[in-house]
Amino acid sequence: MTHEETQRAPARWHSLSLEGREKLNITGVDDVSGFDEGLVVLRTGQGELTVRGRELHIERIDLDSGMLELHGHVQELSYDEPTEGRSLWNRLFG
Repeated sequence: MTHEETQRAPARWHSLSLEGREKLNITGVDDVSGFDEGLVVLRTGQGELTVRGRELHIERIDLDSGMLELHGHVQELSYDEPTEGRSLWNRLFG
């Protein structure tokens, strides 16, 4: 899909459910850009979502249905608008 098609396409439904900062259920996930025990970066229908925390691990993922379940200690959730041509490294630390 081209950038223009992405801009015109309606946003995929997206929701978050956080249980006690230990279990995060997310719908509307299009892709996982990167992850480790302290950081998970997701592309969603509402922009890029960054989850920061400790001992994070992806328990379940189904990109066909857009669902992801994340376990660990969630410390921060933040969104960025979609950007073209920026590397994961630049988006995280740039």
